[in-house]
Amino acid sequence: MEKRGYKYYDMVMAAFVTVLLCSNFIGAAKQAMVNLPILGETKFGAGVLFFPISYIFGDILTEVYGYARDRRVVWAGFGALAFASFMAFVVVHLPPSDSDFMKAYQGHLEGVFGNAWRIAAGSMIAFWAGSFANSFVLAKMKILTEGKWLWMRTIGSTLVGELVDSSLFYFIAFYGIWATGDILKVTLVQYVLKTGWEVVMTPVTYKIVGFLKRVEQEDYYDRDTRFTPFALDD
Repeated sequence: MEKRGYKYYDMVMAAFVTVLLCSNFIGAAKQAMVNLPILGETKFGAGVLFFPISYIFGDILTEVYGYARDRRVVWAGFGALAFASFMAFVVVHLPPSDSDFMKAYQGHLEGVFGNAWRIAAGSMIAFWAGSFANSFVLAKMKILTEGKWLWMRTIGSTLVGELVDSSLFYFIAFYGIWATGDILKVTLVQYVLKTGWEVVMTPVTYKIVGFLKRVEQEDYYDRDTRFTPFALDD
């Protein structure tokens, strides 16, 4: 792949990592309630409102810059998530100072950041696998459609990526703890909410992709790309 510089690539990478970390560490601990048609009142993790934005960034990166450059961003996000999980583990398990405030604060800290190892592992594995599945499908669809029907590529790739992500996360994190029926129900709800975001945000995706293609003078087709996820080079 030709080495060249881009004006906005690093900014998109930073935005991707920021959304990923915030959605996993700020919203993940809170359960919210939404009233859905057919399903009725349904609980969901508040992070679901923001985590799908990372898939939108993944679509934008692959569509404009190509799979290999998106691959570097996914690894950057995975590394940031792994470090944040390690830091949270260390901070939570450090003994608090002997004061009433710190004793109370320690309980709140454990509630927000004290995720069990299965949840942390599930989150990282699911993100990694889902993001690469999303990017791979979009890149292949772009070639098959000769660059037409962007909406079909972004939605189609997200349907695959979010299915991999949601299925892996809930089974890794909660299999044997929750009833299998509950896991399937929650997975379905999260999948519908996440993919629904992609549909709603399609006009925004079009605007950003069009802007970046004009400014960067790039519209990459992955015809000769090595689609292994285990690489960092272009």
